[in-house]
Amino acid sequence: MLNDICTCEVSLTDPAAVAEWDGVILGILSHGQNAPVHLGKLLELAPGFAMAHAVKGLSALMLGHRELLSVAEDASKTANAALAQGNATQRERLWCQALEDWIAGKPSAAVQRMEQAMALNPADTISMKLSHGIRFILGDHIGMRSSIEAVMPAHGEDHPLRGYALGCLAFALEETGDYNDAERTGLLGLEFAKDDAWGLHAVAHVYDMTHRTNCGISLIDKNAAAWGHCNNFRFHVWWHKALLHLDQGDVAEVLNLYDTKIRSNKTDDYRDFSNASSLLMRLELEGVDVGNRWGELADLAETRSDDGCLTFADLHYMLALAGDKRPDAAAHLTARVAAGAQGVSDVAQVMRAPGVDVAQGLEAFSDGRYKDAFAQLSRAQPKFQVMGGSHAQRDVFERVTIEAGLRAGALTATRSLLNARIDQRKGAIDTFAETRMAAIKTAMDLHASVAAE
Repeated sequence: MLNDICTCEVSLTDPAAVAEWDGVILGILSHGQNAPVHLGKLLELAPGFAMAHAVKGLSALMLGHRELLSVAEDASKTANAALAQGNATQRERLWCQALEDWIAGKPSAAVQRMEQAMALNPADTISMKLSHGIRFILGDHIGMRSSIEAVMPAHGEDHPLRGYALGCLAFALEETGDYNDAERTGLLGLEFAKDDAWGLHAVAHVYDMTHRTNCGISLIDKNAAAWGHCNNFRFHVWWHKALLHLDQGDVAEVLNLYDTKIRSNKTDDYRDFSNASSLLMRLELEGVDVGNRWGELADLAETRSDDGCLTFADLHYMLALAGDKRPDAAAHLTARVAAGAQGVSDVAQVMRAPGVDVAQGLEAFSDGRYKDAFAQLSRAQPKFQVMGGSHAQRDVFERVTIEAGLRAGALTATRSLLNARIDQRKGAIDTFAETRMAAIKTAMDLHASVAAE
């Protein structure tokens, strides 16, 4: 048998097909625009390669759109037909089973298939990346770290994909709070893979969490080779840059990045949507008039409100509906989240907690019912992690919760949440924390003064 760039055996017999498969692997690892091109050529050369169909199906599911479920199902049927030919490796079979698991509503089981593939060959970088990516969607930061740490010994300096493995490790280290190691690991990874957008963005996360805004902006500006080639992941890198500028109070640059980079291509990809809706909400919480920018997002949110594929996506749709003051559409989405919470899938569990409370809390916040909003959001806050995404992405919900508490006058409870947010950042106090701490102190001093009279 031939081996791919991960040093894993493949059932492919044509070296040209293996080269295209390697292109798919490199495209996925680097978040490059060319991965679908290589996949298309691979399927032309080797239509019976089951793993290629599994990749197609898994990629469709990661997009979080209800209509793409049928694409995944068709890919799974084709993959299983290919498996029936009897030439597939065990790794290829595991990927096809992972696709079946996710279609059945159990992405957590799909993760275990990837882990089984990694056990066959710990140097299997692409299986590691898929485990990493699905765990990211599930909010499993502990699992992300343990998974990649287990296979790093097989990704030594002679492994052609070492840099991408280091980038995944850097992100897992950052999400578990080891900021110094995450920074060091991510920068080292860029030395091995200069086009590793994921590793670059892991270091950007570190600078965001530790309030080192100039370092983050400089990192992004000086490493265009890491993200310039990207698919829509480059929008996310620009989003990180906008967060850093917002922390510096440079609202004009934030709005410029929003209009010319982050939302220049008005897609309905939930990842692009979450960049945009969360950034506008952050701006609004700082008292910035965002003009008519909510309208475009809210229109898209209404069209996607019945997807119910990812709680993370649904709650970002709710941000837009709340931001644009669309009570009927917000109520519809809240009801749909509540209905989705009645199921038994992995997604249904997250819809139940924290999904329902967050949806209701955002709806109450939009209505100006801050006491209700704080009650619901603060109840959900301990489970924000399981909605998926990163600390930086979920921070918008932390900010709305804290703002609701301030406006509701729940000063002691709000201060506790704010202190916990600072603790997560190892004591770093960003502009949001600084201004809210000052507001809490002012309100408490005023209450004390009134009580003393």
